[in-house]
Amino acid sequence: MKTKPLRVALLGFGTVGSSVARILCERPELGDRLQLTHIFNRGVARKRADWVPTSVAWTDDIDVVFGAKPDVVVEVVGGVDPAGGWVRRALEQGAAVVTANKMLLAAHGPELLRLAVTNKTQLRFEAAVAGGVPLIHGVREGLAGDRLLRVAGILNGTSNFVLSTMAASSREMADVLAEAQRLGYAEADPSADVDGHDAGAKVVVLAGIAFGRHLRLADVPKRSIRPISAADFRYASRLGCTIRQIAMVDARGDGFNARVGPALVPSGSNFGLNMGANNVITIAGHYGGENSFSGAGAGGPATAVAVVSDLVSLTGRIHDQGEEWLPAKIVPPPPRPYYLRFVVRDRPGILASIAQLLAAQDINLDAVLQEPGYPKDALAFVITVEACEEAPLLAALREIESADFHAEPPLALPMLLGGE
Repeated sequence: MKTKPLRVALLGFGTVGSSVARILCERPELGDRLQLTHIFNRGVARKRADWVPTSVAWTDDIDVVFGAKPDVVVEVVGGVDPAGGWVRRALEQGAAVVTANKMLLAAHGPELLRLAVTNKTQLRFEAAVAGGVPLIHGVREGLAGDRLLRVAGILNGTSNFVLSTMAASSREMADVLAEAQRLGYAEADPSADVDGHDAGAKVVVLAGIAFGRHLRLADVPKRSIRPISAADFRYASRLGCTIRQIAMVDARGDGFNARVGPALVPSGSNFGLNMGANNVITIAGHYGGENSFSGAGAGGPATAVAVVSDLVSLTGRIHDQGEEWLPAKIVPPPPRPYYLRFVVRDRPGILASIAQLLAAQDINLDAVLQEPGYPKDALAFVITVEACEEAPLLAALREIESADFHAEPPLALPMLLGGE
């Protein structure tokens, strides 16, 4: 039985919003399922595009949008406010919502999902994590039969561009980050990307879709990639590794642990081979083992594909029962080996002092690496330690850092090897 197309209101006509509109306008075969009726944007007069059909209403008055009672509201404005209020209003009105807003989901995901269930509608957000990579559909549908154990990935294209370029060129962080800004990969203020806040919000969403649990953004430790130097890539290479910003969440017993930050990964792994601004995510299951997803993690067209895929999905699934994210119990991370890099003003006894403080926390040394060519007043060397708990390692590093021989603060990176 033929049904009317879903009437779609688009909030935001920036890079992603305009790409969504273009797909809907350039794919007439979707016309009997999806009809773009409204485009909302501040200063809408400067946004008008002549390729949008004249049947579409342009407005900068949000009340006009909601007064038309659309079937679906697409939110690609970003930020928590005022976008959050608009998403709530749409759900309360019974409209389905498709959003690419990871920060909103990280802050209010459980509340918005409950609101969708209460009003017998849907909240869809494939585009909120990994852009054009069909990750959420893959987890919800392709892996629904497994019991998932871990989700880990490279979720921020800017950080991956910076680190993979450093690895390939032996250049320093500041130089490569400046290039990323010139090329448009990094914002003028790159803090959200390089300090882990962007990937942290995506981890919250991943925990929700993979485990049905809500981690507060504050419960996800975030470590910056800023301290990584060219020396770290030289030492990582000697260990058969490279360095990437890894976002991950583990199920451990009845609890969960998450983190975002730089880590050593094997050079030949999916993470180690991932170059440029692409995303790659690996999901480990109890029965099915590991599955990986990769592709363009950002950009208007790639993200818009994910948005439109959610819209198409809604045309056949408008009466789904929805989902719930329950509060997550936070537990410590599993024991891991670590890479410890020191830059010191050289003098006798430094290595013995460090080894003694590590031993006091029952942490065993695995290897000591020292490349030639570093000046005596800024001597870089590396100690790797056997798998240990994070808390005693951090306690030992606090003691070590108080010594007066450091030219730079010590750097500790987890080594994600053997199934991590």
